[in-house]
Amino acid sequence: MPFGLTNAPASFQNLFNDIFHDILDINVVVHLDDIMVFFKSEEEHVTHVSTVLSRLRANNLFDMASKCLFHVSSVEYLSYVVSSEGLKMVQAKVQQILNWPPPRNFKALQSFIGFDNFYHRFIKNYSKKISSLTSFLMKYSRFPLNEEALRQFHQLKEPITIAPILSHFDPSLPTIVETDALDYALGAVLSQSFDSGKNPIEFDSHKLLPAVLNYEIHDKELLGIVWALKCWRAFLLSLPSSFEVLTNHSSLQYFMSSKIL
Repeated sequence: MPFGLTNAPASFQNLFNDIFHDILDINVVVHLDDIMVFFKSEEEHVTHVSTVLSRLRANNLFDMASKCLFHVSSVEYLSYVVSSEGLKMVQAKVQQILNWPPPRNFKALQSFIGFDNFYHRFIKNYSKKISSLTSFLMKYSRFPLNEEALRQFHQLKEPITIAPILSHFDPSLPTIVETDALDYALGAVLSQSFDSGKNPIEFDSHKLLPAVLNYEIHDKELLGIVWALKCWRAFLLSLPSSFEVLTNHSSLQYFMSSKIL
């Protein structure tokens, strides 16, 4: 397919979706020309890698051997390191964030936040940690960054270096949604109980709109639960049984039975 056509990526993706339609997202993940085949046993892996290669050949598509990896326990895929343990950040990307100089203008700040946002799912309360920086993206903001924004810029690098491995979601395991409402942001974590303990699946956060900032804390906490359930709706609907919601506002357990005055 020639380069430069507007619909080339979508057409190319549709082609691969058709070729692997029956095993897509079951044993094979495809993003444009990046194909990942995964299985629990080596025997299955050999069989299905052969299936993938055979289907490519049948459609006159060929892999370059120098760009292929076989029989590996972890692989870098779409800027994540994927293994049987879960997802973690690519070390080269982490180092790039750590070496990033303080932004001196709008474009530099926009580049840093855009790059950092990609890994927001690894950082608890990310919106809170970046709130002073995002305020400089507003119209008429003046540079250089003030003291609070510079402090957040340097402090944001710490959770990047200690970010946890995000476990793969398993519908058969007990699932917990934890939420928290801060003064100007919502935070949540989706986790599951493994044999080794409770592991995070994903973190998320959301900066509150000006109209919501004046809500009572009870309403903010309830909004945090509703927002988190919407975020992870696809995961939660796949569960065969109920899940647990944890909040630090104990009065919310009565919201279904409280009387309207």
